Amino acid sequence: MALIESNPFPTGTLAPDFKLLDTVSGKNLSLSSVKGEKGTVIMFICNHCPFVIHVNEELVRLTNDYLNKGVGFVAVSSNSVKTHPQDGPEFMTEHAKKMGYPFPYLYDETQEIAAAYDAACTPDFYIFDANLKSVYHGQLDSSRPGNEIPVTGGDMRKSLDNLLTGTSPLENQKPSIGCSIKWG
Repeated sequence: MALIESNPFPTGTLAPDFKLLDTVSGKNLSLSSVKGEKGTVIMFICNHCPFVIHVNEELVRLTNDYLNKGVGFVAVSSNSVKTHPQDGPEFMTEHAKKMGYPFPYLYDETQEIAAAYDAACTPDFYIFDANLKSVYHGQLDSSRPGNEIPVTGGDMRKSLDNLLTGTSPLENQKPSIGCSIKWG
């Protein structure tokens, strides 16, 4: 497992557009179709990464807590299936259903979307405002596999609360840490 931090993504950056296959519904979804009225969370995840597995249940809780507040959520898997076939679309469908993902789980076959977001690791989290301008890019919270810190989603929850109340974005945005995206 290659441990890596997320790359910088400046506050105010416009979300790159996309149209990708949702492995659960079988439909192609665009950024505008998953965008929330008040904000949008884009998560780069995959099936096998221990850092994603560690936070999966909180991703479901977090989404369920904020969906009804006007925040849209979407997850994208960009790993190469040549090197990691367990991250392919059929396994993504199975995994999303098993975990009860309340968000679309999109497959970035060409890896162009990961490159457009300069995503580096799984998990890698981005929050955008109603105008699709970046307000947060960083960790879910300080919990990591084996560090005994509870998974709370604290950093993301604080950022989402700030977004919803019109408060300034968090000044100290700590990078996410996880497995490197498997480029093909």
